[in-house]
Amino acid sequence: MPAHPLKTLIEAADRAITAEDFDSLMDFYAEDATLVVKPGLEARGKEQIRRAFVAIAEHFNHSMLVRQGAMQVIEGAGTALVIMHTLLDTLDRDGVASTLERRVTYVFRHEPSGAWRCVIDNSYGTDLLDG
Repeated sequence: MPAHPLKTLIEAADRAITAEDFDSLMDFYAEDATLVVKPGLEARGKEQIRRAFVAIAEHFNHSMLVRQGAMQVIEGAGTALVIMHTLLDTLDRDGVASTLERRVTYVFRHEPSGAWRCVIDNSYGTDLLDG
């Protein structure tokens, strides 16, 4: 069985994040998308999302490497819920390596053009309930 098209799309977005190619990354998002930057802080719309990714790259010392783990896609009514395991490798200012592991959730909308666009990007998943 071939991989869901969203797997390929998410892989491309992760490569754009790693390369800090935020212009290409914005193609991943719907105009009205929301990004959970951290618990209690959300970026809305492509302009805010792009600024958030620039700040996130700076926060992680321009060293982010995004990797994917297991993924489940649940699709219905022109939308898809993606639940996946993501690993984020970074270096701090002193060169100390660390890996963040998250169980992320995304919501995608299937656009009339046939493209899938992310409308909710929540890299904290259900951990938001712990805050």
